[in-house]
Amino acid sequence: MAELRINDLSASVEGKKILKGVNLHIKGGEIHALMGPNGAGKSTLGNVLIGHPNYIIEGGSITLDGKELVDKTPEERARAGLFLAFQSPIAIPGVKISSFLRTAYKQLHPEDKATVTQFYERVKKELKKVGLDESFLSRSINDGFSGGERKRLEILQMAILRPKIIILDEIDSGLDVDALNLVAKEIMDYFSGEVGFLMITHYQRILKNIDPNFVHVLVDGRIAREGSRELAVQIEERGYDWIRSE
Repeated sequence: MAELRINDLSASVEGKKILKGVNLHIKGGEIHALMGPNGAGKSTLGNVLIGHPNYIIEGGSITLDGKELVDKTPEERARAGLFLAFQSPIAIPGVKISSFLRTAYKQLHPEDKATVTQFYERVKKELKKVGLDESFLSRSINDGFSGGERKRLEILQMAILRPKIIILDEIDSGLDVDALNLVAKEIMDYFSGEVGFLMITHYQRILKNIDPNFVHVLVDGRIAREGSRELAVQIEERGYDWIRSE
């Protein structure tokens, strides 16, 4: 069972301190929702966890299965089992999706002796599940993709690369109802007692399809409130001001 521990994590970007002592504990078999107003630091947390070079860790620790990740590269964190689905996935012209998936998978799972044919058969099955056709394999990553297609590709990467702890940064943004239902189903199909999720979101839109075990509210770089799914419902009804004022 995977176990991610975030202890007293502080971080800054461009000289501005954004995270101010964040504590989270996520285990396999758990779904955590991280909510909060704009500017609270939600996406910053995702970027800090995955090791984005523009975000500077000023204190605290990040451990996955007991292994400290603060001093590790993004590649090393990915090998340890971390995965981030970006809020705004970038396009990478010239890098084919097929080549990217195969190369990344071999780096993360060198022990897997599946043939190239076996690997791509699995990819094709997952493509169908996320509502993308096989022609996408020959396209460059996110080049000319709609917002919804970019989010579906992020979920495809999750299913293929088989991480232990999955951070989804506003995976529901830009999705229509049908796409949201499809993405939510794929997330739940992948979910198991071995895998933990941190779902970053403003609203409880996707939480209507995926029932979180824990809800955390981030305000001004700190966890200001924690609770169950009911907390997300309260936020939907009352906004965030009542939490800020306490």
